[in-house]
Amino acid sequence: MIPFLRYLFIWLGLGTLVGILAGSASAGFLALLDWATQTRDTHLWLLAFLPLAGLGIGYVYHHYGANSVKGNNLLLEELYRSNNPIPLRMTPLVLFGTIFTHLFGGSAGREGTAVQMGGSLADQLTKWFSLDAEQRRIILICGVAGGFASVFGTPLAGAIFSLEWMLNRKFRPKSVFPAFCAAFVAHWVCELGWGIGHTAYSIPEIAPHTLANLLWIIPAGIAFGLAARLFAETGHGVAEVFKKHIAYPPFRPVIGGILVVLLVYFTDAYTYIGLGVPRIVEAFEAPLPWYDFLAKTGLTGLTLGSGFKGGEVTPLFFTGATLGNALSAWIPLPLALLAGCGFVGVFSGATNTPMACTMMGMELFGFEAGIYLGLACLVSFIFSGKGSIYSAQQIGWKSRLP
Repeated sequence: MIPFLRYLFIWLGLGTLVGILAGSASAGFLALLDWATQTRDTHLWLLAFLPLAGLGIGYVYHHYGANSVKGNNLLLEELYRSNNPIPLRMTPLVLFGTIFTHLFGGSAGREGTAVQMGGSLADQLTKWFSLDAEQRRIILICGVAGGFASVFGTPLAGAIFSLEWMLNRKFRPKSVFPAFCAAFVAHWVCELGWGIGHTAYSIPEIAPHTLANLLWIIPAGIAFGLAARLFAETGHGVAEVFKKHIAYPPFRPVIGGILVVLLVYFTDAYTYIGLGVPRIVEAFEAPLPWYDFLAKTGLTGLTLGSGFKGGEVTPLFFTGATLGNALSAWIPLPLALLAGCGFVGVFSGATNTPMACTMMGMELFGFEAGIYLGLACLVSFIFSGKGSIYSAQQIGWKSRLP
């Protein structure tokens, strides 16, 4: 009994501390991101300076970032092998790299930034409290849980995501309580402590839970899985092309920025820059152009693959919600329900986290849609193949797929 109480006491304290750090970092990040988005939307001429911003981001990361350039993959590598401390510099680098990416019109998300800040801040406790290798793994999981939970306002999904994403091959029961503790504290600190709100989504009409309606989710889920695979392979493919043809890393986002500017300017594709949250909200309300999901996939792959900073998850939400919106023309289910299933389904396939995505959907859209959301996430996870937006992720049995 005494060891158990000691475990609760230690991880209640450490989980709470990580939650405070991650929640506060996310609050500051979200406030800056909102400023950057509003500034860009009222001064669209800033897009012309995206290549210059790319040069600055690329130069700083290349000369001062060390292994921080690996981003989320660094967190995964350290969880699996526990070789080197995650540098504290990752927090300011990814924070300002992401803000500049959004300010000047790159297409990116926010999850990667929050998770990297949470992980890097949490890992500093390893040396402060002399944690061993196993305890360090748990503290990293806490950092990911806190970052994810606070940036999206989904504490249950944040905790499950950290466990599912980082422990695909081996489940460690001791990490469960710390992950949930950090996730809830981070969420409360960000939303209640700092007063930072989150976008509200809703599915006003849930189709009856009949066998026919549930079966219609299967082809939708297959489409979401294929879209997830396309999203992941687009990002990896663009990165490989830039690495192969541009030797000096700081020049890669310069070229990528020029291409983004030209594409957006000549196709009037301003809808697809930044987070794209207004378009996601529209996807739950009215029919949209069928190609929205392809445009966001391509522009995000070009932005992040060339070296700009930010997350992939909000663009995945965009891709999934707009794809679900388009499928409503052929699948006899409510438009908003299909948009919601796509919102979490494509995310599930691209990150191999169906349980976390199902829970996130229920936290965001309500538990009434749970069976539809869960089925969409599961089918997408299966049909997305062995890939992932995170090249370092260990995905167990899926690694044997073609």
